Amino acid sequence: MSTKKRILFIANEMSPYLELTEFAETMNRLAILSNNNNLEVRCIMPRFGTINERRHRLHEVVRLSGINVSVDDDDFPLQIKVASLPNARLQVYFLDNEDLFKRKFVFHDEEEKWFEDNNLRTVFFCKGALETVKKFGWPPDVIHCSGWMTGLIPLYLKTVYKKEPVFAHSKCVYTVGPETFTDNLGENFVKVAQISDLLKEKDLAAFADGSNLAMIRGGATWADAITFGEPDEQMHPSIIKDFGKVKGKKVLRHMGHDADLTDYLNLYNDLADN
Repeated sequence: MSTKKRILFIANEMSPYLELTEFAETMNRLAILSNNNNLEVRCIMPRFGTINERRHRLHEVVRLSGINVSVDDDDFPLQIKVASLPNARLQVYFLDNEDLFKRKFVFHDEEEKWFEDNNLRTVFFCKGALETVKKFGWPPDVIHCSGWMTGLIPLYLKTVYKKEPVFAHSKCVYTVGPETFTDNLGENFVKVAQISDLLKEKDLAAFADGSNLAMIRGGATWADAITFGEPDEQMHPSIIKDFGKVKGKKVLRHMGHDADLTDYLNLYNDLADN
């Protein structure tokens, strides 16, 4: 039986598959560094239509597919694909759905118009990621979420999935980043995100206005530890003020994209041991 600590990376971008910000490369480096330092690593991200399946050698994991993810009274079939991260012996799992992710754009169409269903896509991805881990039967010691699209996961872990055996000992790290969109997830975002009766409207208060900043704030509010993915000058001032130092939470400030990432390994090990 493996005694390795298990870390799960959940991100809406990771090099070389999708690079929207510089932190995509950092996520790649963190996954490889963790894998090379005796941690058992898996990664999950959306299978956006911009990701070339042939080039990156994605293939469907039939034994994991077949889950239906219920969001806002609709059931969405979840298709799970996998690839090996280049230069590393670790797996990246891609969550796909014909209606939500097959388009050849990420968050905006060819005319730079925001997709109206980005709220559904976000909730589907967050819930789908946690359902995928249940299907794995692979209990992570630490779950590191990065990107605004993962902001609901720390909340879901502390509420809806709190009593799931696979997450019984999981600690959550959330990386705060700069605002990357000025659009909105819609007035009904809280309703769409309320995936269970175990989740109360007040639990979603931080996410209520559906903005990029709200997603970042919500993720940081519910996480066990916070890291800063970019320098202070790129961050919203309120994020620095409210999350630069938080009583009772470990906070790792940005150290440069080319910096040694050992502090992250120390953070993962500290969280897994407590």
